[in-house]
Amino acid sequence: MRVAAIAVTIPKLTHYTIPSSTIINPLKLNENSEFSWTPLKHDSVLTHSNSGKLAKHWMEYQGINNWEGLLDPLDDILRNEILKYGRFVEAAYQSFDFDPSSPTYATSKFHKNSILTRSCIGETGYKPIKHLRATCGIQLPGWVDRGPSWVSTRSSWIGYVAVCQDKEEIARLGRRDVVIAFRGTATCLEWLENLRATLTCLPDDVVNVVGPENGGAMVESGFLSLYTSGSDTCPSLQHMVREEIGRVLQTYGDEPLSFTITGHSLGAALATLAAYDINSTFSDAPMVTVISFGGPRVGNQNFRCQLEKSGTKILRIVNSDDLITKVPGFVIDNDDTEMTNNQALNVVGLPRWVRKRVEDAPLVYADVGQELRLSSKECPYLCKEGVVSCHELSTYLHLVNGFVSSNCPFRATAMRVLYKHHRQKLGSY
Repeated sequence: MRVAAIAVTIPKLTHYTIPSSTIINPLKLNENSEFSWTPLKHDSVLTHSNSGKLAKHWMEYQGINNWEGLLDPLDDILRNEILKYGRFVEAAYQSFDFDPSSPTYATSKFHKNSILTRSCIGETGYKPIKHLRATCGIQLPGWVDRGPSWVSTRSSWIGYVAVCQDKEEIARLGRRDVVIAFRGTATCLEWLENLRATLTCLPDDVVNVVGPENGGAMVESGFLSLYTSGSDTCPSLQHMVREEIGRVLQTYGDEPLSFTITGHSLGAALATLAAYDINSTFSDAPMVTVISFGGPRVGNQNFRCQLEKSGTKILRIVNSDDLITKVPGFVIDNDDTEMTNNQALNVVGLPRWVRKRVEDAPLVYADVGQELRLSSKECPYLCKEGVVSCHELSTYLHLVNGFVSSNCPFRATAMRVLYKHHRQKLGSY
């Protein structure tokens, strides 16, 4: 009976297919129309009463209670919101110029005001207000600059800030929402930064704001470099985020407000760092939530503890068949207590004789936030796909769109179970 009840409340699945023979070039990720998907509209999923429910309980949907009771089975309102933020990330991909031969390579193809409209993601009610760029901090030999310019491109467009301006959407949400959306890895130097997997301490300016107890909080070197590095011609991503958040708080600080930071892959890691930085820098910051898709690990257990203390809420959407979510480094047991220097790490999945060397190396990570675990293997449309497709944003959106619960992972499965139950019931008469 529980399965039948779940199936009745499932909204109609927007149909699209993903060909099993397609191999994706990361630089052409969103140029492949076969991997596009038709986003669900609010009125096709939510009734008027449900829309009012979001406005009344928006803090619960932003994670104030760590999404308790909303993930398994997946609440339809939350599903729709996750898909909405996935569309913002999709717009970041669509806006980026992936063509190395283009004179505008690694920049946004669209003007700030037209990012969402020209990305063809549908009406959102949000207005982009700021382009964001990230700069690689890797020091390269001089001869690299004599090669093709796309090889040594240090600063690149990474995402944008958008503010909800539509009155009807603000009423539906129950507050004014500010989105920061980040794309995933695209340039050569970004790939090199990803490979810098050792942990490093957070910058002093962040540590001093959080407090002296922050000692021991560490994050991946490459992600931190991309977030904090700048140049003579381009300020750091950290500087741009802080500057724009300051403006937003000055303009809208007197009304109900939320910051939702979203990203895919590398963008998910940067979203986590940006959320932590905002909560650490602005004492009057409203609720800060991260919705991440296919994100790698970011920091150690002390970093996780500091995230929790700061009030940052993180919902990680994870495909269990996606290798990127299992790197970098090694992961520790999920222990909510903060470590001290005298406590030994319990490194998961390693023989005892290896643990000592791993624990001494800055490679022991901890997963953060609340997890929504999905699986390509449970989806009848994706079960035969390869490793590459498991990490694509389109795959994640498809899985979220179809997920029901851990007992009935996909809508097509739910319908088959319901049909089998119905046949058995008829046979008993």
